[in-house]
Order: sequence, then C-alpha cells, then structure tokens
Amino acid sequence: MRLIACIFFAAFFAAPAQDSLPALAGIAHVAFRVTDVSKSRDFYRTLGFEQSFEFADPGKPPVSYVKINDRQFVELYGRADNSQPIGLMHVCYEAADIESLWNEYTKRGLNPPLARKARAGNLLFVLRDPENQTLEYTQYLPGSLHFEDRGKHLSEQRISQRLIRAMIPVHDLSSETLFFGSKLAFEEIDGSTTVRHLRLPGGSGDEVELELATPATKPRIVFLSANLTATAAELRKHSSAVTESANSASIRDPDGTEIVFELENAAPKTPRRSKE
Repeated sequence: MRLIACIFFAAFFAAPAQDSLPALAGIAHVAFRVTDVSKSRDFYRTLGFEQSFEFADPGKPPVSYVKINDRQFVELYGRADNSQPIGLMHVCYEAADIESLWNEYTKRGLNPPLARKARAGNLLFVLRDPENQTLEYTQYLPGSLHFEDRGKHLSEQRISQRLIRAMIPVHDLSSETLFFGSKLAFEEIDGSTTVRHLRLPGGSGDEVELELATPATKPRIVFLSANLTATAAELRKHSSAVTESANSASIRDPDGTEIVFELENAAPKTPRRSKE
C-alpha cells in the first residue's frame, strides 16, 4: 500500500506543469498606412520624434520607421494605390525569447508560423486574431537596423519617451477580449460595453484597448507625459485643435489618428476580478 502511495505521489509531482505565461517585453511598434509618408513623418518630427531609417524601393510605397525610444517605433507605410485603406495596420509586440513564445503559443493551439528574419534583421512571426487582424511578434537581434540604431535618433526635444498603449478597433468585442485573454494571456484591467482595456503579459506595463468599431472610429495611440501642462503647451505650438482633460492632452495626425499624451502619475488601473 505504501509503495502504491509513493508511486501516486511521485507521478503527481512529476506531472507536466500548467502552461507558463507567454510574457511579452512590450509594444515594439504600431504600424499605420498613411496618405502621405512625408507629411506624417514631418508631423512626428514636430513632436521631437526622428526617423530612424526607411525603405524607399523604386516603384514601391515608402516605409518610414519613426523612433520613440530604443525599443519602440511608429511605422508609416505609404499606399500602393488609393484602394488601400488608411489607418492601423497592426501592433507588433516584442519578445525577449521568440522561440519560447512560439513554443507557448503552439501549446495554446495558435499554430504560429516559424519565426523568420525580416528585412530589418530581426526575428518575426505573424498571427491572426478571430477577425483576421494582424498581430506581429519580434525579437531584436544584434546587427539589425533597430539594434544598431541604439542611442541614435533620440532627440532631447521628444515630447514623450514612451508609448504605453495602442487602440485596436474590433467588431466583436466579446470574442476579441476572450481571445486576447485566454489565448494570449493579456490581463483585463477594466472596460465597458464598447471598450476593453488590457495589459500585456509580463512586466512591461504596456497596454492595448479593444474598442468597438464604428464608421467614425479612428486609431489611437497613447504616450506617457511626466508634465502634462508642459506637454499641452508644446502641443498648442503645433496645433490649434488640442483636446485637454485633467489627465491627458491629445492632437490628431494628418490622417486623423488620435495622438494622446497621458499623465504618467495618474492613478493606475487595477485588474478586474472574476465574480466566480
């Protein structure tokens, strides 16, 4: 009997552990298709954000990589023709170890393609959410254009040094929230019938908002501001249409994307607790 009990406990403690958390290092970039890459790049330049590098192949629309900090970028894609929609293309998340992330997503039934080295020199793979929207994952590699630009194109005039949140418009808020929570391990912080606020797994503190799409919905990205009064004053130098509240100030880019600057010391949101 003791032998059976020992075998039982040995088997129990040797059983495979539950899935580990598929942690992310943060938001690597947010990509937009824009009407005029030059005009959009100039807009970001007025906010102190410099272009790190670009691809401008003959006969193809240009792609500009605007730098927020050494790990975060805004990508601006030109249109091949007027039929291509303007707006958010995808959010890209950084993985410290993309192979481990790939393994975890495979365990979760997401069937991710193998990571490949992209043109800029980093590892990358792409998933699709339930609405067929693109989710990108990357790991920065030594020798890549991003890696070799560390410490460069970081103007002291940057109006912010960190992108904290990106909004993703969705048509089925419930199914998208379920997918981000159960499959990707994002943590729901708060929400309503039209917006769900989620934090990336891992310790970055970066976030996404899932917002119910309407014909009037425009993309939105959010930066941190250590001094909102100074930030709002700087924004007013470049736009007469600055929207202000107690904890944020915002303007629109040339295509209508909302660029929000949120007070860094505003009270943090707390995770929603299950009622079960």
